[in-house]
Parts: sequence; C-alpha cells; structure tokens
Amino acid sequence: MRTLLVEILSWALILAGSFFTVVGALGVVRMPDVFTRMHAASVTDTMGAGLLLIGMMLQAGFTLIAAKLLFIIALLFFVSPVVTHALAQAALHAGVEPKLSEDRGKRLDNESDAYSPRNEPAFIDAAQ
Repeated sequence: MRTLLVEILSWALILAGSFFTVVGALGVVRMPDVFTRMHAASVTDTMGAGLLLIGMMLQAGFTLIAAKLLFIIALLFFVSPVVTHALAQAALHAGVEPKLSEDRGKRLDNESDAYSPRNEPAFIDAAQ
C-alpha cells in the first residue's frame, strides 16, 4: 500500500512539473517583452523543474541518486532567482524598457482617469 501511494504521488508530481514546464515554455514564446518572458522562464525553473525533481526523488527512494537530485533542487532554487535578477538588471541597463511602463504612464497621465481621485497625476515626475 505504501509503495502504491509513493508511486501515485511521484507520478502526480512529475505530471504537475511537466504541466508547469509546458506552460512556461508557451509563456516564453507568447509573451511580448523580455521581462515577461523572464517571468515565464522562472516559472519553468522553479515549479516545473522543482516538481519534476521531487517526483524523481520519490521514485529513487532513499539512495545516493535522491541526494544528488536534492542537491540539484537546492542549486536551482538558489541560482535561478539570482540569474533572473541579473538578466533583468542587464536589460534595464542596456535600455530595454518594459512594454507596460508606457501603457501605465499614458493611463496615469490621463486627467479623466478614474483611478486618480482628484484628477491629479498619480506619480511625481523626477524631471520637474
């Protein structure tokens, strides 16, 4: 009974990890700019690979293989956010602007905007 439960749980984790990997890959292809694509790629790293590796650890049992998979999970969880942050900072430094920043600026500059209670700009421009 216990081995059946471990098998079902491990395959559920592997299938969930596969789902997040496919969704993240579709996000990388479909998203409009580099920043949203990086978010989709981080979903693939964190959820997809993490769940796949945990499912494989359950399949392996308490062996050296499971310890190696645990080391890979720890490496992914510590390195992936740092790399994503460094890429985002490099893109900003290179002058790549998020597509939504332009849209939000136009929305906030509009005087008839419902979000601004007194029809004042919602942010202060540093150039003024």
